[in-house]
Amino acid sequence: MLVKPSRRLDFTQIPILDIGSLVSGQSDPELIASLRAACTDVGFFYIKNHQIPLSLVRALKDAAKEFFQAPMSEKMNIAIDSRIQGYLPLGYRSYEGEERAGTSHQEGFWVGYERAISDQMPLSGPNQWPKRYPTLKDAMLRYFDCLEGLTEALLQGFSRALGLSPDYLSTYYKQPLSRLKVNHYPPQHDPVSDDDIGVVPHSDSGGFTILWQDESGGLEIQNKNGEWVGAPPVEGTFVINIGNIMQIWSNGEFSSTPHRVVNRSGQDRYSIPLFVNPSADTLIMPVVGESEPYDSFNYGHYQRDLWRRTFPIAKVD
Repeated sequence: MLVKPSRRLDFTQIPILDIGSLVSGQSDPELIASLRAACTDVGFFYIKNHQIPLSLVRALKDAAKEFFQAPMSEKMNIAIDSRIQGYLPLGYRSYEGEERAGTSHQEGFWVGYERAISDQMPLSGPNQWPKRYPTLKDAMLRYFDCLEGLTEALLQGFSRALGLSPDYLSTYYKQPLSRLKVNHYPPQHDPVSDDDIGVVPHSDSGGFTILWQDESGGLEIQNKNGEWVGAPPVEGTFVINIGNIMQIWSNGEFSSTPHRVVNRSGQDRYSIPLFVNPSADTLIMPVVGESEPYDSFNYGHYQRDLWRRTFPIAKVD
């Protein structure tokens, strides 16, 4: 299943939204209008007043930093498996999105929800954890758990922005295929080409992404003129971006905008994305508007096939 490209948007900066009222369960029409505009005009936005303790973020970054300094042989003992859980090594060949392959100058560690292996639930199964670094497991699980409330608040915000009941999109997240990842980008010397940067241009495949990035910066978003607009770190915020599935749910109104990472900082860069993906059995199709019909498809099959191409090292079943 190929997802239609996003609309090419004309923007020069990424908006910052105060979502305090959304997190507290209040109805704020002005915020919902701003949220819709950000999803429609950019596909990315920062959020503040999200109620996620920054001490928890720092603890996870410190645990990830310790793990990534481990010997490669030790990290490869828990190499990424067919369920996209485990260590993803530096320099793998990646097919990010629908256009081209590229070399990643990034290493990562992926976890999902702890579920039993099941034929009815593709990509399910227990996580892999490094035995000598228990703080990583503790920090990732606490962070994963803490972000569930923020995820639900954002789903309600997106539902309202689409003119739907607040809990509409949440029905697609009963047993989500969400994945939490910690990233490490080693210093790079003068990266200039798409084959020499942290992450090649791509769009995210799921519903949306909640990203924390450290002070190094490097995230860039492409507008309709082909210009790369920086999304520098803003203290106390997360970056939210629309994925392919949310673009389809919105009937193309929300944009899954291409982005990349270029680590020009001269130092190690760390980031923590949570890819908020719907349940495997979700039938994906537009939920609003009238236009040319989309071919509906099963999300679990789509995600499995995309990950099979994106991470050939994982040998996805």
